[in-house]
Parts: sequence; C-alpha cells; structure tokens
Amino acid sequence: MSNTDSFRALALQVTCRAVNQATDRAEASVLMQQAIARLGPQIAASIAFIGFDCRLIVLPEYFLTGFPLSESLSVWTEKACLEFAGPEYESLGQIAQKHRIFLAGNAYEQDANFPGLYFQTCFVIDPGGTVVLRYRRLNSMFAPTPHDVWDKYLDCYGLEGVFPVARTDIGNLAAIASDEILFPELARCLALRGAEILLHSTSEVYGQARSPKEAAKVSRAVENMAYVISANSAGITNSPIPQSSVDGGSKIIDYRGLVLAETGPGESMAAFAEIDLAALRRYRRRPGLTNLLARQRLEAYAQDYSQGHVYPANTMLDGNVERTHFIQTQQAAIARLIESGVIEGDFQE
Repeated sequence: MSNTDSFRALALQVTCRAVNQATDRAEASVLMQQAIARLGPQIAASIAFIGFDCRLIVLPEYFLTGFPLSESLSVWTEKACLEFAGPEYESLGQIAQKHRIFLAGNAYEQDANFPGLYFQTCFVIDPGGTVVLRYRRLNSMFAPTPHDVWDKYLDCYGLEGVFPVARTDIGNLAAIASDEILFPELARCLALRGAEILLHSTSEVYGQARSPKEAAKVSRAVENMAYVISANSAGITNSPIPQSSVDGGSKIIDYRGLVLAETGPGESMAAFAEIDLAALRRYRRRPGLTNLLARQRLEAYAQDYSQGHVYPANTMLDGNVERTHFIQTQQAAIARLIESGVIEGDFQE
C-alpha cells in the first residue's frame, strides 16, 4: 500500500435531523436515508470547491439520528441503531466510492454479540466502500460502552478492537467520540498504536469563549503529535432541544497545536486544510524537546492506573438495565472517590 504524502481533509458541518419522533424503525429509516441523500450533493460540491485531493471527510456525531431522550435502551436499539452491514452503511459506502474518499462519522449501532444493548460507534469507510475502522465509544455518560461489558467484549474483539487504528494510504486513522476528547488516556492509547490522525465526531456547544473541549483538542494534538479533525453538528432539528444549542466550531488542528481551519455556526465546508503526512512523520522522528511521544515514561504511571478502580467494568453484562443505571453507577463511583480520599467532602446527589 503506497502512502500519500499530503492531501486535504474536511470537517463537514451539517445539520442533524433527529429521529426521536419517528414511531417505528421504518419511519426512522426513511429519515436516515433522507439525511444520507442530502449528504451526497453536499460532499460533491465541497470536493469541487476544495479540490479533488480532498480525500478525507469527517461528519459530526450521530448525524443520522440525534441522540436518545426518553427512549429506553431496547426502544432506541430497535428504532435508531444501525446494523453491521445495514442499508445506511451501504448508502454511505456508495458516496465514498463515488468520490474516492475516506468517509468518517458516528452512529448508534447494534451488535449481535450484545442483544438489548447498543454502542455509539465511530466508523471510517474507505474509497472501496468498506468499513475499515469501527471504534465503540469507551467513555459515555448515558450509553452502553465496551467497558460496561468488558470481559465479553475482549473475548469478542480483543484489545485491538477496543483501540482500533486503521493503517491506510492516507495515514494511520483513529477515532474519538464527542467529549472523549477530554480523556487524554484514550488518545494516548491510540497514538501508542500508531495513530497519526484523530477523527473527532462531536456535537457540542460552541462559542467565542474557549471551552474545556476546545483546549482539549489542542492538547490532544500536541501531546500525541497528531492531527485532530473535529466535525461538529450545525444544530439539531426535530428535537425539543433548541436547534442551535450545538452548532459551529468544526476545525482541523495540526500536530503542533496550530488551528489550520475553523468555521462558525451553520452548515459549512469551510473547515478544510492540508494534511501533510510527510511533515508529521519527520516531526515525530526528530529528537528534541517537542518530541513528546519519545519522552513518555509510561512505567512511572503504570502502577497508579493498574491499581485505581473508579468506574467499574462489567456492570451491564446481563444487558437488562434502565437508563437510571448510568447515573446510579456514577454516584457509586463518586462515593468511592470520596471514601478513598481522592475527592474531599461529603457526597451530594
């Protein structure tokens, strides 16, 4: 496989049309296919403007469905979660094939190995229309994760399936979902597996004041010497949430922490930039103060991480839980942190 020294990438900022009001799977599927049908012309026009060396397009978080509100896990699984080889992936694959691009995004997904549950999945589709990366969000407040079914998930997919990196002819791609950008351990595990470009599908508040997530995007790029391509939504419609609550700020950050492109609110293809793989690789091979990957002393931290137990694994192995499970599990984690002296004070619900 030959590598491309440089190409252009786009964080495509599009509006999410929620499917919460759909009465069943058939109605939700129509809405999802309509969303994909809108994407086709938008991607074609964006490439025509940017240039045909635009080889990577990243879409926002849950761009096909929005997120569950009052729906139970079983209801949302049935109504809004994609199947491994479902028609939505096929339609997205056709777009990737037509334009000869790598297409990245985020969706809720079923898994036959875990009936009754779903995972929020970041995916990458290659120019042949094949899903070459499938990362399941590891840190989530209100959705099941691989950590919640840890032992069985490892049996099914191994640790490489938890921290996947796709080695492609446009570099080594990995994915981070939404507020996982705030968890440096995840990005570091991906970087240690060779990730060069971190694909960040998100749906978040954007404004002139730099939020923790904005700081985290720059930090993850610098500390891992990697590009960060962050695609935010251009609002969410068909939802009781005010439409523009999550809108704007899609951006591309290089391995030095420089913001190469950034867009304001609304649907936009303005967040595109050159990805210079050759320069990144030279930077990573150069000894010196800025080579943070080569300066890592991982053994110094290993004991604290191996002995620290905060949020427990395997709490959803039976698959039969309600949404209250998530907040109750976090409350128990806070109580343990107080008991162990990590957090000071009394527990407050």
